Amino acid sequence: MAETTAVSERRGIPAAAFVEDVQIYLDQLGLDVNSTLAFLQERLQQYKIVEMKLLAQQRELQAKIPDIEKCLDIVATLQAKKGTGEPLLADFEVSEGIYSRARIEDSDSVCLWLGANVMLEYSCEEASSLLTKNLENAKASLDVLVGDLQFLRDQVTITQVTVARVYNWDVHHRRQKAVVGASGSAEDA
Repeated sequence: MAETTAVSERRGIPAAAFVEDVQIYLDQLGLDVNSTLAFLQERLQQYKIVEMKLLAQQRELQAKIPDIEKCLDIVATLQAKKGTGEPLLADFEVSEGIYSRARIEDSDSVCLWLGANVMLEYSCEEASSLLTKNLENAKASLDVLVGDLQFLRDQVTITQVTVARVYNWDVHHRRQKAVVGASGSAEDA
């Protein structure tokens, strides 16, 4: 009964197995203690690299969601003003820290910046639909990312516990050998 958890993965992140019996675990791996500790430390480093990538993706999504919500609000405002005959006065950013005032008459379309130097013109309804879909996708991606980060943190904890268990087992095993060796040489004298 060396492992209670079946080794699996979540979106490419390998699962760490909880080790109950270190001796059986070492026998299954076919490695000595130092090689096992090196393997586990390497796995911890891999987890840290993946965590950094996931945190960067999380920051990007957390920045993207408010932008999409702001765009949705603007499209909704344009739709609300449509047909009233009243122009919409808006301040927009020309470049960093430089703003200009615009007078927007009734408009049936908006231009959305898609990225990669691409801007497309959509009707207000299409733009609202597209932005709503993008917002839902971004929130769903963020939820999946948060789950991945939690899974990853669990794997880091399990691996750290395994490192401690293997190290402690090795210290205990060496002490037992020393006691047996000392008692054997005391009997010889």
